[in-house]
Amino acid sequence: KKERFEITYELLSLHYNVRLRIKTYLNEKTSVESISNIFSCANWWEREIWDLFGVFFSKHPDLRRILTDYGFQGFALRKDFPLFGFIEVRYDEKKKRVVCEPIEFAQQFRHFNYESPWTKSLN
Repeated sequence: KKERFEITYELLSLHYNVRLRIKTYLNEKTSVESISNIFSCANWWEREIWDLFGVFFSKHPDLRRILTDYGFQGFALRKDFPLFGFIEVRYDEKKKRVVCEPIEFAQQFRHFNYESPWTKSLN
């Protein structure tokens, strides 16, 4: 698929009892124009989509992170960032925020031999 993301708007008119579904498809490099100036409740949803998936909404009045930390690199639900490495993410009580630090090993690396002594062949 060329387009990785699908944005779906579900619009409901209580006055006319009509539902309208609008779908648009886009990839990581394209953007969608914000509808928060027409529907104010779309502001929160567009911010959440930006924060978790990285879909950019042009002409959005306040596009910033709401669920992940401001220092978080990447987008949580894209699943395209490394899950392990040499950086530890933890909450610091003194700073009252999430901090990223290099991993500190408490002991030296050890080489473990997982061969069972009972299955060794006698040669």
